[in-house]
Amino acid sequence: MSDFYVIGTPIGNLEDITLRAIRILSEVDFILCEDTRVTRNILKKYSISKPTISYHTQSKLSKIDEIITMLKEGKNLALVSDAGTPTISDPGSLLISHILRESPETKVISIPGPSALISALSISGFPSSDFLFLGFLPHKKGRETLFKEIASSERTVVFYESPHRIMKTLESFKKFIPERKIMIARELTKIFEETVFGFPEEVEKYFFDNTTKVRGEFVVVVSPLK
Repeated sequence: MSDFYVIGTPIGNLEDITLRAIRILSEVDFILCEDTRVTRNILKKYSISKPTISYHTQSKLSKIDEIITMLKEGKNLALVSDAGTPTISDPGSLLISHILRESPETKVISIPGPSALISALSISGFPSSDFLFLGFLPHKKGRETLFKEIASSERTVVFYESPHRIMKTLESFKKFIPERKIMIARELTKIFEETVFGFPEEVEKYFFDNTTKVRGEFVVVVSPLK
């Protein structure tokens, strides 16, 4: 019987990795990576020498077949993404569904670790016992529909946004939720980590006045409809 580990890795600060994750990465036969170059930074820091295999959203189904063959041969594998927990707005869910179906004897094991959405939610001050996570919003189609959904949500809403669209998002917030408090978390756990609180117009003005900060990874948290 083989084991397949889904391992959470740091979202920025390389010290944010569990002792268990380090041990498992040191023990498995192969590590599946979203980007092998990114993963090698972690492996190097913790003196882990294991072969890596590229697996990402553009990987073909033949790659999944190869991975399942390895599992059936008794190989133990680990799946990591570039940052955070795999399959949470990251590649991997399709692979796991194939493993569960085609290699049922394989034990799929979660090794908990960092998650940008949980990290942001934990410092937002907004209710967190019940929240809605939207991942990355669509670029165009369906985007306005989601903003309307956010406007009517009685739950705290969390989603990821890119630096290319964060200003458009804040513009939409001014239209749909002008009186709702929001928090923008930027570059969580990294050197230039920053959180900005306020109403949409206030937050938009902050980034207009500080255009050099419209870069990096953004987590957006929206307070619930009262």
